[in-house]
Amino acid sequence: MTQPISYGGRPLTPAPGAPTPELRVARFRGHARRLTWSAIVLIAVAGATGFFYGNLPAPFEDWMLLTAAAAAVLLLVLLPFLRWWAHIYTITTRRVLERSGVLAVRHRQLDHVRGYTIQVRRGLLQRMWGAGTLTLSNGVDPALRLANIPSVELVHEALVDQVEVNQILAHRDAQPPLPPQPPLPASR
Repeated sequence: MTQPISYGGRPLTPAPGAPTPELRVARFRGHARRLTWSAIVLIAVAGATGFFYGNLPAPFEDWMLLTAAAAAVLLLVLLPFLRWWAHIYTITTRRVLERSGVLAVRHRQLDHVRGYTIQVRRGLLQRMWGAGTLTLSNGVDPALRLANIPSVELVHEALVDQVEVNQILAHRDAQPPLPPQPPLPASR
């Protein structure tokens, strides 16, 4: 038995009026290059702590050095990493989702079927890393800004495809159903 095929590897379109499952197209975070300074600070703190441990001048003690190193790592390494890790963008077949926050989680979404404009902005450093910032605006809700997205051109193409497919399906489902065909006469 052969499997049904579609053009370009895209999934088959459902029958008119049939429910369509929401599938995840992509899930990503902002570009990790923003963690470069955190990595440099971590290496510097580890080196300085190893060098000065046991070699501190008289009024200072080793526990003070370890406390200062732990505070620097917490504030300059761990918190930026958690902020980056907790900010996730998800593109599904129905909508774009933004989820951010560690303790207080904030969700935003933008439906493909409503349509929106996509603005791409790429600075010099973003071009060097293949990243960019996408701003999605439907004119009603506040704009959804996807900052420092890796492979921004690929994400832009995926969003354009999803908007087009969703609007085609919405238009098709809004059409009145075709009248039933009369039965063919029986041949003798």
